[in-house]
Amino acid sequence: MNISSPSTSDGINIWRTWALTVTYEAGEYTKQKFKAEKTGGDPVIPSPNLDADLVMACDRLADVLIKAYKNSIQMQMDIARYSKLITAKDMGHNEQREAKLLERCPPGHEGKKLVDKPATILDASSAIIAWYLPDALTDTTQDSENVGSAPGCINISPAWFQQGHENLSDPEVSASLKGPSSENILKGIARPAAIASVALRVMHPEQ
Repeated sequence: MNISSPSTSDGINIWRTWALTVTYEAGEYTKQKFKAEKTGGDPVIPSPNLDADLVMACDRLADVLIKAYKNSIQMQMDIARYSKLITAKDMGHNEQREAKLLERCPPGHEGKKLVDKPATILDASSAIIAWYLPDALTDTTQDSENVGSAPGCINISPAWFQQGHENLSDPEVSASLKGPSSENILKGIARPAAIASVALRVMHPEQ
């Protein structure tokens, strides 16, 4: 058993036998590729630990991320102020409440705007509040996520069905992961979960 713990650029030690190593290296590759595309830096070489499908998935993701970054849409909404006005009870169903929020925090443009290509949405302070990433997933990634689940449904968390609900007990593994297809489901969501983590490495690096 290889228990060496290589140091990363962030000062994080990761055992080479950990499954998270591949996700970390995929994230590092995509982050560096995104940075190089943004600043005009040198080409980035992927780690040999990443298989060809994952490298292609990261390349596709980095390409869509950079297109979105370069296609920003400015709004006059102050997202920090808006976040202080809303509560957990604001579900978007109270028309009067929504009208008051819209009046206090107008979006800054008239009518609706069609967005049909990768884009980032900026608030009044130029902070990115949303990323729109169409076609960011390769066909291989999309095919892998459909094992044991409904097409187009990415269940990244084993306890996803309990999130957002008040529970008196600790989260449990869902019934589908207790059945005979559990191993296939976990293998199926591994790549989409890695890609989601990779995307967040670029979009929310501090998290």
